[in-house]
Amino acid sequence: MKKATWEERKNKELWGKRNIEADGFIHCSSPEYFWRVAPNFKDIEEELVLLCIDEKALKSEVRYEDGGDVSGRLYPHVYGLINNDAITTVLPFLRDENGDYVKNPELADIEDK
Repeated sequence: MKKATWEERKNKELWGKRNIEADGFIHCSSPEYFWRVAPNFKDIEEELVLLCIDEKALKSEVRYEDGGDVSGRLYPHVYGLINNDAITTVLPFLRDENGDYVKNPELADIEDK
């Protein structure tokens, strides 16, 4: 998420209406697969952050879906607003000198798949 968007949303009880209106759900990724989706954000010049969500604390439904790419990888999609008290941590979206995502030290123990 763009850091400016998070700054706008971080004090709201619920958020994500624009995402749901655009896509029908809120796109998420598990830490194991994030390296696969991170390149989608390479060309965004604004500062980005990673929101770590406690799925058990979410009030909205989460469905694990493959997005139609038949890769066998399932990504979490939130079908409803995100309640801010489910956000456990906000991490910087780290990049190397080429603009490629660098795994956060906080996620280092999670194996990439």
